[in-house]
Amino acid sequence: MSFILHGVGVAGGIAIGHARLAAPAALEVAHYVIPKNQVDQEILRLNGAFAMVRKELETLQASATDGPTFAEFSAFLDLHHMILDDPMLAEAASHCIAQTHCNAEWAITKQMEQLLAQFEAIDDAYLRERKADVTQVVKRVLKALLGHSGNVPSPIKHTGDSILVAHDLSPADMMQYKQHQFVAFLTDLGSSTSHTAIVARSLNIPSIVALHHARQLIFENDRLIVDGSQNVVIVNPDKHVLSEYRLRQSQLGLARRKLQRIKTVVAMTLDGTPIELYANIELPEDLEQVKESGATGIGLFRSEFLFLNRDNLPDEEEQFEAYRIVAVKMRGLPVTIRTFDLGADKNIKNAKRVAVNPALGLRAIRLCLAEPQLFHTQLRAILRASHFGQVRILIPMLSSVSEIDQTLRLIEYAKQSLRDEKAAFDEKIQVGGMIEIPAAALCVDMFMRKLNFLSIGTNDLIQYTLAIDRVDDAVAHLYDPLHPAVLWLVSRIIQSANRANVPVAICGEMAGDIQFTRLLLGFGLQQFSMYPAQLLTVKREILKSHLPDITPWVHKILKAESPEKIYGLLMKLNDKVL
Repeated sequence: MSFILHGVGVAGGIAIGHARLAAPAALEVAHYVIPKNQVDQEILRLNGAFAMVRKELETLQASATDGPTFAEFSAFLDLHHMILDDPMLAEAASHCIAQTHCNAEWAITKQMEQLLAQFEAIDDAYLRERKADVTQVVKRVLKALLGHSGNVPSPIKHTGDSILVAHDLSPADMMQYKQHQFVAFLTDLGSSTSHTAIVARSLNIPSIVALHHARQLIFENDRLIVDGSQNVVIVNPDKHVLSEYRLRQSQLGLARRKLQRIKTVVAMTLDGTPIELYANIELPEDLEQVKESGATGIGLFRSEFLFLNRDNLPDEEEQFEAYRIVAVKMRGLPVTIRTFDLGADKNIKNAKRVAVNPALGLRAIRLCLAEPQLFHTQLRAILRASHFGQVRILIPMLSSVSEIDQTLRLIEYAKQSLRDEKAAFDEKIQVGGMIEIPAAALCVDMFMRKLNFLSIGTNDLIQYTLAIDRVDDAVAHLYDPLHPAVLWLVSRIIQSANRANVPVAICGEMAGDIQFTRLLLGFGLQQFSMYPAQLLTVKREILKSHLPDITPWVHKILKAESPEKIYGLLMKLNDKVL
């Protein structure tokens, strides 16, 4: 029987293949009483299972010694190591066995449930999502206790078209699955911001999460079509649908190969307006993809990813080396390093403060100014790296001129400390600000008197302008880049910057979405920054665009009063043969 499942696409493209089912996410756990004289032995059995899982994770870490996703995988494994060592899990479960004489499986499961209940009470969305990591670690311990092998399916003869279907996947599981050369991943659980989603995107294969019942409804060896762009899975398609998707898949492959032809072409509109196309990265390992995309610089280096999922904070030397590598490998092209945007959905491990509304709390530059020593360490590392390339500093979540003044004073203090040590750095390093709060958008003229450049973070600007929590499913449908207020703010920022001759870029999701390319060009945008995988499709759109023809349509869009009207005009603009 053929049917369709809908989920959340986290990596686009089309995959056609046969289902491989991962081991069930949950294991049945019995509850029985241990004789008093065997309690110590049961605790030893539990400790042995923990030791077995530690060894398993160490083996995984040792097997991942290079590649663009090594740093992310390593961070995930470090987090799972920390969970294993958390006394709230291991020691509490041992105490439960000693006190109630229950079996080890029951003790660890009960302790997991208590931990998950504590996580559920946390308001921070990022921390709540770490429940999955706790569950994944306990699953491994249970499998060790019950004598199960790892979650990887038993070896089969691969035909190059295997699609993994699982209830949930941990990043550690993903490392093992890489060896099996799956062409797509499907999970019941997950979100676009989960660890597994991040890893799936880095593997650059079609992936869909939040399918809810895929693991129950799909059987081993079912034929599947995974359309990551349309967020659908077609189970056992008929021959006509299969033929259509094979054609689409072939066309996508041909289109990707054709795009490579414009990799070295200068990005310029038909009327001769040059456009800079930069790449967003999280880690130095992402540079290989940047080179493949033909980007002319790094528009956003999200430095906070160096801080996440680890027990200790990166010191100055570690940060310096990461920034230096990027600066050197970009060979003089601009590298914009955003100071750590921690808080909200990205937190330092073991952070003690939990805000009621973290998106509006102590985050980004607010946290930097509240922790000046932490900020000083990063600023010194960035400044030292500026000696090796065209490095720029980008300050996130600015809302007032006073924050800019405080930041500039701290940058000067860091500079002076390096001067005292006779350490080399770029004395004229440029400092820019992210415009992602409506207050900043409205005060942009004042900001430009203090800053060398601007970068518009459309993700947060939309969220804050519309008072929409992007990770809240109940209101996520209200998150609308085409809301008149959003378009007016983005347009005003770009026009103000252009009048003042201050460089301005967009580094949010709008920059990499081709439905907005011509609209942003019509606003006057000349710097786009996006994930490397999006860059060539945006460049193709730019090469086909003619600004004098775009401008009248953009004026109509800015005068429209409803998103529906705006969307209609935008479709006409994008469909128009220019």
